[in-house]
Amino acid sequence: MSFELLTNWGEELPDLLAGLQVAVVVTFWSLLFGIPLGLILAVMVSAKSRVAYITALILVEVGRGTPALVLVQFVYYGLPSTGLTLGSVLSSVAALAWNTGAYTSEIIRAGLGSVPAGQREAAVAIGLSPLDALRYVIVPQGLRVSIPALMGFSILVFQSTSLCFTIALPELLSQAYGLGSQNFRYLEVLMLAGLLYAAICVPSGMLVKELERRIGHYAT
Repeated sequence: MSFELLTNWGEELPDLLAGLQVAVVVTFWSLLFGIPLGLILAVMVSAKSRVAYITALILVEVGRGTPALVLVQFVYYGLPSTGLTLGSVLSSVAALAWNTGAYTSEIIRAGLGSVPAGQREAAVAIGLSPLDALRYVIVPQGLRVSIPALMGFSILVFQSTSLCFTIALPELLSQAYGLGSQNFRYLEVLMLAGLLYAAICVPSGMLVKELERRIGHYAT
């Protein structure tokens, strides 16, 4: 690696780190809203109410079946025609939270379904209402099983923030393209951006594997 390349990277790194910070913030808020939405949708899909079931099913299928890029474009460019205009940050969070909620609803639903029937029967036997059984017995155990998969999906959400450069969100990829257009060293800038993505994703992936191993060990 040449000294000139390291010098160029030193000049570009502050702007790319600023973009990385934006990507992390958008990921945080998308998960903060998206995972609870996924829990709500998981419960609604399993509900006896047909209205709740159909509503949740539509939100889940549209959120999962539509590419995240299309959702981002829809929220940012489509909603203003209805009178609702959101900035690039809010549009990114709204779109990715919807996508997160749709996907994590299936992860959480599988986790809730893994709770042994004996636990459900015990909740009924001690007089818990269906809502209390859900709150105190089923959801805590189901979420514990779902944690590794939710963490793995969180990495994908972080990577998906790169799609938001299409709506002028100043995240990492957007900053990389901006720097590349100034100095025409796209390869160098994108290599550095890729290393920054990897610096987040690789350790996170290792953490998820270790967590899966520990949960599997405790389960046995």
